[in-house]
Amino acid sequence: MNDTPGRNSPGPSPSDEQPPVVPEEPTPADQAPRTGEDARGSQWAREQPPGGQWSTPSAVPPQTRRTTRERARANSGHQQPGGGGGWGPQAAGGGWGNWTPPVRAPQPGVIPLRPLAVGEIIDGAIRTVRVQWRTALGISLALAVGTQTVATVVTGLWFRDVPDLQSLADSETLTPRELLDAIGSSLGGVGVAWAVGLIGSIIATAMLTVMVSRAILGRTSTIGEAWRSARPQLAGMFGLLVLLPLMICAVFAVGLGIGLLVAAAGAEAAGSALALLGGLGSLVAGAWLWIRYSLAVPALMLEKQGVIASMRRSAKLVRGTWWRVFGVQLLAVALTFVVSMIAQLPVGVVETLVAGGSGTSDSTGWPTLIVSGIGAVISSTLAFPVTAAVTALLYTDQRIRRESLDLELVRAAGSGE
Repeated sequence: MNDTPGRNSPGPSPSDEQPPVVPEEPTPADQAPRTGEDARGSQWAREQPPGGQWSTPSAVPPQTRRTTRERARANSGHQQPGGGGGWGPQAAGGGWGNWTPPVRAPQPGVIPLRPLAVGEIIDGAIRTVRVQWRTALGISLALAVGTQTVATVVTGLWFRDVPDLQSLADSETLTPRELLDAIGSSLGGVGVAWAVGLIGSIIATAMLTVMVSRAILGRTSTIGEAWRSARPQLAGMFGLLVLLPLMICAVFAVGLGIGLLVAAAGAEAAGSALALLGGLGSLVAGAWLWIRYSLAVPALMLEKQGVIASMRRSAKLVRGTWWRVFGVQLLAVALTFVVSMIAQLPVGVVETLVAGGSGTSDSTGWPTLIVSGIGAVISSTLAFPVTAAVTALLYTDQRIRRESLDLELVRAAGSGE
């Protein structure tokens, strides 16, 4: 069949099939090039590269040969999941020189300005105390010495004439009046010591929160600067740290009160069971309240909010991450407990020697009270900064996760505000 221009047959017939074309040998230099049908049958393009520009592999520069081998290796299967050749992160052009390391979050202070892991919060708290140990330990030591001195004096004077409750319980001639008087006197002394300690913890927490907030931006604080920043918020801090314990005490009173009333009415077995269940329920409810409002202190100090507003702010930040906040706070409590126990070991030995040397085991004697007070000072000095730093860093982390606080902190660190 003859080919007609502009017309194609549906398909070749067996008789029209042409034999496969085999490329002919290059024309020798002394012969003329083929033309016409011979040129078309050779299947070579009419326009060929100019002579003298092709070279053998041995003439390829070493750098070009390396690039060729790398491409061949990449094409043979040594590719990353992203589709680029080579083993490392590379740009489209290939080569290790284009690799860019991951961008790190800025860290002007004790923590990187990004969402933190649990270990980073604890490490940041310890680093804050280590870097600014003069301010941190100076604040906690001064307040611990002041509050514990008052508590020791009150305990020594208040309980001197109060009979020991254990001895009263072992007495066979104990009257209800004597028991009530002893309990009232004991609670009075404990209440005074608790109030003094609460005032000290309020001041220490307020000043240490200010110190931690400045340490996040890489700035140091003196005791005077921390006091000047915390002083306007002390009234709100006092109201907050009184309201929260009262709420938890009210929960326990309700949970235990029903069982105690039932037991007082004569049903001791049922009352004891109700009191046990109520105590467990109160423990759960108290822990829930503690974590829900645990970030109220830094919210009050750093956002200059009122008592109720700071509690609402804490509830908003904790919502949805209760278990995480609970784990961090529990870890901080365990850490400070272990450190306090280690610090009190030598104090306990001295207390035992003092009690044995005096020949008495009276816990209200002045030697025993003084040694116990020294141990309490050491524990408070070490515990105050860590717990305050963990709470402040946890508050910062929650705001970074929810409100992109890290952007504001970066600007504040750069502007020196």
